[in-house]
This record gives sequence, structure tokens and C-alpha cells, in this order.
Amino acid sequence: MSDSLDSEENSTYLEHSQIKTVLIGLMLGLFLAALDQTIVATAIRTIGDDLQGLSIQAWATTAYLITSTITTPIYGKLGDIFGRKILFNWAISIFVIGSLLSAFANSMYQLAGFRAIQGLGAGGLFVLALAIIGDIVPPRERSRYQAYFIAVFGSASVLGPVIGGFLAGQESILGLAGWRWVFFVNVPIGIFALIVVSRTLKILKFIKTPQRIDWWGATFITVGLVPLLLLAEQGSSWGWSSFNSLLALTIGVGGLVIFVIVEIKMKDAAIIPMRLFRDKTFSFISVVAALTGIAMFGGLVTVPLYLQIVRGSTPTEAGLQLLPLTLGIAIGSVVAGRTISKTGRYRKFPIIGTSLLASSFLLASVVSPDTTYRYVAIITMLFGVGLGFVMQPTLIAAQNTVPKEDMGVATSTVTLYRQLGATLGTAIFLSILFGQIGVQSNQRFAEASSNPAFQAALDNPANQSAIDEIEQIRTGTSALDDSSWISKADPILVRPILDGFTDSLTIIFLLATGLMLIGIVAAYFVPDKEIVNTKRTEPE
Repeated sequence: MSDSLDSEENSTYLEHSQIKTVLIGLMLGLFLAALDQTIVATAIRTIGDDLQGLSIQAWATTAYLITSTITTPIYGKLGDIFGRKILFNWAISIFVIGSLLSAFANSMYQLAGFRAIQGLGAGGLFVLALAIIGDIVPPRERSRYQAYFIAVFGSASVLGPVIGGFLAGQESILGLAGWRWVFFVNVPIGIFALIVVSRTLKILKFIKTPQRIDWWGATFITVGLVPLLLLAEQGSSWGWSSFNSLLALTIGVGGLVIFVIVEIKMKDAAIIPMRLFRDKTFSFISVVAALTGIAMFGGLVTVPLYLQIVRGSTPTEAGLQLLPLTLGIAIGSVVAGRTISKTGRYRKFPIIGTSLLASSFLLASVVSPDTTYRYVAIITMLFGVGLGFVMQPTLIAAQNTVPKEDMGVATSTVTLYRQLGATLGTAIFLSILFGQIGVQSNQRFAEASSNPAFQAALDNPANQSAIDEIEQIRTGTSALDDSSWISKADPILVRPILDGFTDSLTIIFLLATGLMLIGIVAAYFVPDKEIVNTKRTEPE
């Protein structure tokens, strides 16, 4: 028996009035994590430029995702054992501390370390909130209540890029660089969330029962995932056949093999019980979740860079230009949630969603510096609808296919796969992007060399500063650590760099298209099960 709100014999789903009280606290915690994911996206270019580390910006993003990924299944299992209330409060507290430290970072590597602390808290915010909803709401009605979460996610997606862009665009606020307030803003929100959560979650009643803690499982999932995620991040700079790459691959694979062996031996006490994967629905849903994570963060980290570096948008403008993406997520989530609540069927949405994601990536593969914003807006909205059709139904499917006592581990496992995909996608896509810019730009410079206007720009002494920057990119001595000079340089001179940037994006988007085609196949094999409600009763 696990720490659950009910058992098979005694259902303790809450009434609507009680659920609304709990939702207030959960939504604040979820808003905190969702806002941080989007508020940093439009500010990262400014942060990278200021800290002289734009090309290694993936460290700041990946460090956050690594720790949040690794802690996700641990939070899920510990929540089943000890109760989710205290863990949710701990998660918020750790997140706030990491945010405060990040605001004072003086280098990109230092920022990455502090973002890792943030991730230790963020790993619990999503999974615990979603698991609590699974505890207190009957299966058929979960999509309706999870729509509130999607609304929170959508609001954060709207506010995050705009706030992040606005703050990053300020040279100074109260004597500190504007981008530092991107992290400061989490502190008052987090403290308020902590107060509200502490009060509203008192309604939850957990029965704590003794159970072994899978410390070895927690150890070896860390040993397995960290080297592989570092390999994804640093593989191109290390060299894929280098000693460092092979060592990371060996340790990572070995760690995961031992992890699986440990989990088999731990049986029900395992962080991720292997018996869950005997269910066809759970297995294929996990694959879809992982691929969706790759798609989601692949788009979230590359599109803002395209808007700012190639199109010349300010951080604030880039945030506003991402509104179609947010609108798409909201539309997809609402349509999916209401339909599932009425029909009890969810299978068609992952199929349609992955198809839309594949289509949007394919359409995005032809973008160039001359592409109109209208075209970009249509693609991002299509991308958002696809995400909305996949994110909520996959979680509902996972929760519906496992016994109630496995609610926490099922929720955390699907979230883990999505986060793992997000971490790998961010690391690999950014690695490819900055690894290819020099190569692709050189090809474009070779084509431009016969252009008289380009030659005239090269001979103009006023362009010497930009020419020095270009030469470093062409020779590989610089990987675009600071892109702020591009918007000030002669447009004719920097056009090959912009073309090279979009050529690099084409490679990424075509790769993402192929991955989402696999996602379509996985979604197709998800069984078409109907969600049946369990009788709701008053909690004891």
C-alpha cells in the first residue's frame, strides 16, 4: 500500500468546492515553474551576450533540465510514500533559492550551477501538482480540471516571453542589469505561492505507510542520465569519437543498465516499477511524451533566437511574437480536454498532435531572413495546437492505465520521459545550431564573395569591427558568443551569417520532423481505451 488519498476499497475523491480550494495552491506552484521556462527563453540572448557566453547558453538551460529531469521520478515516488504536501512546499522553497542565486550569477557557468538548483525544485512542481489532481479528481473529470493547469501554462507562456523580453531589454533596474530581474521576479511569486500552498493543501489527507526507499535506484538513474545528457550537450565540441564522449557514453549506458536491474529487484518499491511497462498504453505513451519533449523545447529555444538574431526583434518584441504559439497551446488543450471529458476517448489526439508537430517543423525548415512574420506566426500556432493535443491526453492516458497506488510514479514517469526528451532536444539542437553556424556561414560567404556590394562593404574601414567578428566566426575562433554587434553592422556584410543561421535551423527542423514521424507511429499504436469514472465520495 502506498501513500495515496484512497485505495481500491475506499475512494476519497473530493467535491468540486474542495477541489477549487486545492487548485489555488497548485496553480500558483505550477505557474512558478511554467513562468520560469518561458521568461528565460526570450532573455537568454541578452544574458549570453552580457556574460560573454551565448554559444554555451545551453549549459544554463540544460543544467536546469538535467536536475529537474533526474528529480522528477524521485519526487513522484517519495510523494507516494510520504505525502505530496510537504514535498510540494520543499520544491517551491528550493526553486526560490535557486532563482535568487541565479539573479547574482557573474558567468554563464555560474548561472548554469544556480539554474541546476532551480531545477531541483522545479522537478517536483509539475509532477506533484499533476499527481495531486489525479488523487482528488475522478478519472473522467481530470481533463476538465487539468484545463485549469493548461490555462496557467498558457498564461505563463504569454506573460513569460513578454516579461522576460521587457526586463532583458532594460539596461538597468534599481542599479542591476535588467536581465537579472528575470530571476528576481520568481522570488515574491514563490513566497506568495508557498504561503497559499501551505494553507490550501491542509485539506489533503494522506495515510502514510512504511515502504523501502529506493536509494540505489536514485543513485544509478543519476549516474546513467547525467553523463548522457552531458554528452548530448558537449558531444560536438568534444568530438563524438573522443575519449570524453566515449567515457560519458560508457558510464551513462552502464548506469542505466544497473538502474534497470535495481528496479527489477526493488519491485513495487522501485522509483520506476518496471511492471508499468508491461502495459502497452503506458509504454507507447512514454515514447510519445519523450518525443513531444524534444519537439517542445526544440521549438522554444530556437524560435526566439531566430526572431532576435535573424529578424532583429528586441527581446520584448520576440516575446509578443510568440503569442500565436501560446494561443495554439490553449486552443489545442481546451479542445482536447473538453472532448475527452465528454467522450472518455483520448487516442486520436496524440495522433493528430504529433502529425501537426511534424507538419510545423517541416514548414519551418524553409525559413530564411526574408520569411514574413505572418508565415512564422502560422507555423508557431500550428506548433502550439499540436502540443496542446499531445501534452494533456498523454498524461491522462498514463494515469488512467495504472492502479491508484501508482498514481505518483505513473505521473512522474511520463513527466520524466517528457523532461528527458526536452533536455536531450535542447542540448542536441543548440549543439547542432552553434556547431553548424560557422560551416554554413562560410558557404554563404563564398557565394557572397562575387557580389560587388559585399566586396565594397569589406573594403569600407567603418566596417572593420564587424569584419573582425566575422573573421573569428569563419575561422572557428568564435562561436557567436556575443551577437549584439549583428544588429549594428552593415546588413550586406552580415547577410551570409544570417543565411548560415537559418541554414543551420533547417538541419534542426528536418531532424525534428523525422523524430515526430516516429512519434506518429508510436501514437498510432496506443490502444483506444475509454476512461471510466469512479464513484466520487466525501473524504473521511
